[in-house]
Amino acid sequence: MSDVRKRAWIGLGSNLGDREANLDGALEALASIEGMAVLRSSTWIETRPVGGPAGQPDYLNGVCEIECEAEPGDLLWTLQAIEIQYGRERRGVPPDAPRTLDCDLLLYEDARIDEPDLVVPHPRMEDRLFVLEPLCELEPELRLLRSGKTVRERVVELRAAAAVGGEP
Repeated sequence: MSDVRKRAWIGLGSNLGDREANLDGALEALASIEGMAVLRSSTWIETRPVGGPAGQPDYLNGVCEIECEAEPGDLLWTLQAIEIQYGRERRGVPPDAPRTLDCDLLLYEDARIDEPDLVVPHPRMEDRLFVLEPLCELEPELRLLRSGKTVRERVVELRAAAAVGGEP
């Protein structure tokens, strides 16, 4: 760990158990870590599952902004440890299966990372309203690294596409 704090954005989701308690607990867990501060979080929004097995429950999703001393790989490990605390199973479970808690590292400063276990910015975030709508609530003018558009501009595009029949 370094003593220089970096800003990161975390996507949170849950569709099993007490979804709101799972998300609130994840925020509390993040805030309790030495060298980390949760600066703010979006409201929780309910969304239908994207991908995965049919018939799974709806998600509660949101985004939080943190400052941390952890490097990106260590932050990812921390997020996965919090998921495990909340009963997240990974072994033998399809990637889009229902889950008690999902914590995704969306952005870490303006870093671009492409490693086998870590890709930042999150590779699918710019195509997912359930990520961008909560992010837009907090930081609408944040410029997205892949497209160069603001979060607000990308949300407008995705909503228009959904209205025409696509499901982002």
